[in-house]
Amino acid sequence: MIRWLFKYSVVLYLINTILLAIKYTFGLGNIIFLGIMGLYAILIFVNPQQFKSVLLHKSFLFLLILTVLNILYLVVFDSISNIESLKFLSARAIQFSIIPLAIYHHLEYYKDKFLNHLVYIIFGIVLLGLLLNPYIFSGRYGGIVWNPNALSSFTTIAFGIVLLKNEKKSNFDYVLLFTFLIISLVTGSRGALVGIALAYVLRYGFSTRNVMYAIISIVLYLFVLNLNFDTSLNRLGTQSLLGDRTLQYHYAIETLKEKPISGWGLDKYAFIDTRLLPSHYIDQIVGAHNGYLAILVQYGMLFSIFIFYIIFSKSFTVIKYFNKYKVGYTAIYSFLIIYTLLASIYESLMTGINEFHTMLFWFSLAILSFSKFKHEN
Repeated sequence: MIRWLFKYSVVLYLINTILLAIKYTFGLGNIIFLGIMGLYAILIFVNPQQFKSVLLHKSFLFLLILTVLNILYLVVFDSISNIESLKFLSARAIQFSIIPLAIYHHLEYYKDKFLNHLVYIIFGIVLLGLLLNPYIFSGRYGGIVWNPNALSSFTTIAFGIVLLKNEKKSNFDYVLLFTFLIISLVTGSRGALVGIALAYVLRYGFSTRNVMYAIISIVLYLFVLNLNFDTSLNRLGTQSLLGDRTLQYHYAIETLKEKPISGWGLDKYAFIDTRLLPSHYIDQIVGAHNGYLAILVQYGMLFSIFIFYIIFSKSFTVIKYFNKYKVGYTAIYSFLIIYTLLASIYESLMTGINEFHTMLFWFSLAILSFSKFKHEN
């Protein structure tokens, strides 16, 4: 049983992030999250040597260093009496413990079957959404997911996985690609365009095929602009890629200026000081919508320097090492890393705990780091 829990720890965690994104299961997701945190805290406590040997492995040291930085930040700039900060620290520490343990003992599963299972789960969410909410062109489509941007994140990632999975595609693969592409677009998320384009570039490079796709996309874009829809293409044409994000960036920067060195604390991720907002923006601006600004506001500039160095140096190292692979699990996890780094410009990724895309980002860094170690040895 314990072996099973270790093997599927990341799967359980990701499924719960999906439950938290669905309207009808949000409450259940919160309860399960507490159960997962408690369960794996106990497993860490009763198996300290096993966790120690894995966490100190060269491939996963960056996760341990980030946990140590969180502890140092709590002591230096935050407060050990801040219960919410302690919750964040504990949850992040457990998250960064189960990721390497799952990879270390079950690498083969996470190189292949895991990615298929992830695609099937997302496909199931899409089908259930279409069954309960089939009106995909009546405004921004969210299916059963409470936020259309969250659904877009699921389907864009699934699209990238299927496209980069292998050289030869089955008929079902094409059904999946078409379904994920359409749903990504009808969510109205402009970020979906970034992820889809990135997946094609990584798969085919700047080839004749991609030039043809680009021409087709331009024609489709011009056609859709004349329709009264709220798709990603329509919103890009009327609002630009960042839209109202620039206003959110402004107030995130103003929030940072109040505490530029120390930051606002571990419990203040994706935070904006509402005292700075005009009354008519209170309900509109709820966060930085930028992962980099979110980290700066949370940790301040001093600790953010170390965090950004770890993120970018580890990302660059593993992507450069595996850049010759156009398909397969290394290409997929490289896609997830690059997509997250780009998407963090317009979404508060990399810092949250219960966020599907963020969890996959840290997992991707860890599995490619471990795979690189295995390749070299």
